[in-house]
Amino acid sequence: MCDTFVALGSATASGHTLFAKSSDREPDEAQGVVYVPPRESPPGAFVQTTYRPVPDVRRTHGVLLCKPFWMWGAEMGVNDRGVAIGNEAIFTRIPVAREGLLGMDMLRLALERAGTAAEAVEVLTSLLGEHGLGGSAGYRHKGFRYDNGFLVADAREAFVLETAGREWAAEPVRGVRAISNGPTIAGLPDWRSPGLVGQAVSRRLCRGERDFHFARTYADPLYTAFGGSRVRRCRATALLRAREGSLTPRDLVAILRDHGEHADPRTFRPEAGLRFHLCAHASYGPIRGSAQSVGSLVAELGDGAPRVWVTGTSAPCTGLFKPLRVPQDAAEGRELTRILGPAPSGDPTDTHPFWLHERLHRATLLDYPTRIALYRASRDAQEAPHFDESVDGDWLARADRAHREAAEATASYTAHVQRAPVREAAPWAYRRFWGIGA
Repeated sequence: MCDTFVALGSATASGHTLFAKSSDREPDEAQGVVYVPPRESPPGAFVQTTYRPVPDVRRTHGVLLCKPFWMWGAEMGVNDRGVAIGNEAIFTRIPVAREGLLGMDMLRLALERAGTAAEAVEVLTSLLGEHGLGGSAGYRHKGFRYDNGFLVADAREAFVLETAGREWAAEPVRGVRAISNGPTIAGLPDWRSPGLVGQAVSRRLCRGERDFHFARTYADPLYTAFGGSRVRRCRATALLRAREGSLTPRDLVAILRDHGEHADPRTFRPEAGLRFHLCAHASYGPIRGSAQSVGSLVAELGDGAPRVWVTGTSAPCTGLFKPLRVPQDAAEGRELTRILGPAPSGDPTDTHPFWLHERLHRATLLDYPTRIALYRASRDAQEAPHFDESVDGDWLARADRAHREAAEATASYTAHVQRAPVREAAPWAYRRFWGIGA
């Protein structure tokens, strides 16, 4: 489960496009931030995606990706041309093939190949038609397969693209837009695959164009409802519209950390109830067990290299957003690769920043309202300078310093939290789910 949203220049303080996403996956599914430089391939070359090889292109763009450690593709990313893409699992009445490309593979391929948002939509739909969506998209849940929604943006425009089998629908974004884990495109869109309506008619989902409505016709009502997509999408949309015209990157960070309209930070407990939040906290039970925010990204797409902020860790409410840019040459790319370090593994004893932060995250969950209060203000103060546009200087040096300071802060917060007394421990079943003690 994920949430992705965008604000075009007309809705932001800077006049630049703002893009954000939190990737919600299984709790132990480590997600790394990686930079993949441009490459040149000879004619006839193939690239190996998660499950299958596909024909490569002669030259690719450099891409900054947030990706699960075990797959080739990515949940979200930005390329060196200023194109950003995030994807969503959506559930339709069309069975998903056992073999094909993962939506995450398609996302990475589109970022590597497209110079604009419109071109990225063309790449995604072409890949869908040639290879189809398919294959297990789950880490431990090996039978987990789904259709995909994509939010694609650049400095000038953005589009929503949603799939149903090998058919698709797309529409441009105006102002602000949020998508979640359910189809959102209404009516009969102007941009659609030739067989979109025919597929629905053949499966008796509608009678024809007159009663066709993409979201209502294709959505699987059970999965869409139980995933809480409408609640989260409406919440993100309301928060975006509340500041439409003056939105900043920090506003999008706050939306990614949102725990709901009535959440009091002094008393909020992530283990309580069947709640669906933009800042997703997994819990025991069949619905929330695989819905943990394991990586978050905000991007500003304007003149020059895209500005990006990433957590590279789970739970944006407990993590630190760190500034990056997408490298514009090979030297910058090599230095950024050094700063980011190796990708994480699936081993919780790994010393990768994802797993070091996970110790803080899980210690906080033991008594969330008490323990998050110990470092929330410090976290905000440490992040604030990274969003200051007036700060000049070498962006790589700033990124390096920010990553080192985040590591030091995480270690300090962890020690502080672990020493703190527990006022009200989370319930036993929740502690067991997360492997934390009282």
